[in-house]
Amino acid sequence: MTGPHPRIAARHGATPTVVDSHAHVFLKDMPLASARRYAPSHDATPADYLGLLDAHGVTHGVLVQPSFLGTDNSYLLGVLRAHPQRLRGVVMLSPATDEAQLQALDAAGVVGVRLNLMGQAVPDLDAPQWQRFLARLAALDWHLELHRQAADLPPLIDAVLRAGCRVVVDHFGRPDALQDYADPGFAALLQRAATGRVWVKLSAAYRNGRAAQVAAAERTPALLQADADAARRCAQQLLAAFGPERLVWGSDWPHTQHQDMTDYGRSLAALADWVPDAAQRNRILGATAAELFHIPPTHR
Repeated sequence: MTGPHPRIAARHGATPTVVDSHAHVFLKDMPLASARRYAPSHDATPADYLGLLDAHGVTHGVLVQPSFLGTDNSYLLGVLRAHPQRLRGVVMLSPATDEAQLQALDAAGVVGVRLNLMGQAVPDLDAPQWQRFLARLAALDWHLELHRQAADLPPLIDAVLRAGCRVVVDHFGRPDALQDYADPGFAALLQRAATGRVWVKLSAAYRNGRAAQVAAAERTPALLQADADAARRCAQQLLAAFGPERLVWGSDWPHTQHQDMTDYGRSLAALADWVPDAAQRNRILGATAAELFHIPPTHR
């Protein structure tokens, strides 16, 4: 596509857009994928999520398919159809998905495909089937979202870019907890900023820290502070490389497997620590996310 996505309209006179780029909705009794790392123990309902958006002044949300639901995106799609002006979706799909399905998903508010490769075998994204699939995503102006440790990201990113598709990298790029910004994979991610086709989510820093690897009783104030400092250093490196034009913020609600470490308010407040400049934060939360996720202006 050479112009803006048709869902993007002029923003003159619009209410400022604030986007949460990463959240999940599900019910604990839903059918689960056979290959999964865990099963949810609670519900994360659309009503609860929308209530949190309202309470924190967030105008829009991007729902990401949870890995434990696999490629059955039906629940997420139902939520998108119920809230077409406010929510967008990122689904999990097989590369064999046909064109009619992709068009239907696009009409429902889907804007990207997620590859959650944590604990999974790494696919060959240069294989012909993947390259054809990625080119079709690019034709829709969708992105491919990658969730994998930083060490394995560079060749995955490069393969997606070769297909002409945008790349969104989850959760700071998942740098190693003991290396943070010195992780060679993270350094390689920073180098990909020059392509202008890679975005990174400032989200779920707690998943990258050392505190997440120990029992709650062992999470000392010093350890939590060290993790906060590491997240800030990584954010500074990402901001310097990508600028606010290629960074988005996500709450990671409902913080699956880490509910005891954060909540929605703290996740949003963390952005001010990572990006102290208000104008840059506003760009990350607003124009950058709106363009990437095909979100129109808000009128209230």
